[in-house]
Amino acid sequence: MSSDTQTLDIDAIRTFLDGRLPGFDGAVEVQKFATGQSNPTFLLKTPAGQYVLRRKPPGVLLKSAHAVDREFRVQKALADTEVPVARMHLLCEDDSVIGSAFYIMDHVAGRNFTDPVMGDTDPATRGAVIDDMNRVLAALHDVDVDAVGLSDYGPPGNYFERQLGRWTKQYKASETRTIPEMDQLMKSLEEQMPADDGQRGLVHGDYRIDNMIFSADEPRCLAVLDWELSTIGHPYADLAGVIMQWQMPPGQEGRGLAGLDRKALGLPSDQEFIEAYCRRRGLPEIDNFGFYLSFSFFRMAGILQGVLKRALDGNASNPERARKLGDFVPIFAQSGLNALSSTK
Repeated sequence: MSSDTQTLDIDAIRTFLDGRLPGFDGAVEVQKFATGQSNPTFLLKTPAGQYVLRRKPPGVLLKSAHAVDREFRVQKALADTEVPVARMHLLCEDDSVIGSAFYIMDHVAGRNFTDPVMGDTDPATRGAVIDDMNRVLAALHDVDVDAVGLSDYGPPGNYFERQLGRWTKQYKASETRTIPEMDQLMKSLEEQMPADDGQRGLVHGDYRIDNMIFSADEPRCLAVLDWELSTIGHPYADLAGVIMQWQMPPGQEGRGLAGLDRKALGLPSDQEFIEAYCRRRGLPEIDNFGFYLSFSFFRMAGILQGVLKRALDGNASNPERARKLGDFVPIFAQSGLNALSSTK
C-alpha cells in the first residue's frame, strides 16, 4: 500500500486489475500527470490499452471533498448522452489497496488546451472550439437527470443558498489567515441571494477549457474531465464559471482573457457566449448575472484556499503550484465583490 501522491504501488495496481480489466495481462507502466491538483491522476499504459487512474489524496480530508466515487458515477451515467465523457471501467473504494479510493477510466487521446487563448491555433479554430465548448455546456444542462439515474445526485432546494453555506464552511475550515475581502464577499452574497427560480439540473462545477479533451484534427470535444464538484444544481453556476475564468489575467497562472482583443483572436465576448448558450437552451436573457458571476469567484477562492491548506499540511499533489494558487484567493474575492456591484 502506498500513500504517496506522486507514485503508485504498481504491484498493488497490477493485482487489482488482474481479472477485473478485460485484456489486462499483468504488464503496466505508470506515469503521473502534472495536472490534477485535487485528485492525483495517473496514466496507466498496458498492452490492452491506455487508462487513467484518479485517486483521493491521502491524509485528513474535508468532508465530501475529493469524491472520486461521485466522479465515477456521474461519468458512467452520462455515457449515452450528448455530453462526451471517458468510458468508466472500475471503482475501488477499498483504501487498503493503494491507500485511498480510486477509479479507472479510458485514456482519451486528443488536444488539451491549458487556457482559452489557445496560442498555437488560428482565430477560426479558436472560435469553433469555444462554440463546441458552448454546445457541450448546453447539452449538459439539458440532460434529463431522472432518465440517467441521477435524480438523487444532489439535494433539493436553493442551489446557491446551499452552496454558499457549504463553501463558507469549507473556507473557514481551510482558513490560514484573515482575508477581509473574503469575509465581506460571504456576507454580501448572503444578503443579495436571489429567490430560487426552479431551475435544477446536472452541473459540472468546474467547467473550463482545460478540463476538456478535443479531437486532434477538428474542433470537437471528445471528453469533459474532472467531475469532482458535479452535483444537481443551478445551470447558471457553470455558465458564470466560464465567464469568471475569462475575466482572469492571461497566462499560465490566471488562464484568462482579461485585456485581450478577443475579436482579433477569434474569441466571443462574454455576452456573445451567454447569448449562444441561451439560444441553444431556448432561454430568455439572464437577469442578475452579476450575482452568479460573483458566486463563481467566491467558490473558486474557497477551492484555492483548500489547495493552499493541503500544501501547508503536506498533502498537496503539487505543493509549489498549490502555494502559488493560494495567492489568488484575495484576488478572486475582490473580483467577486466587483461583480456583485455590477448589473450584468
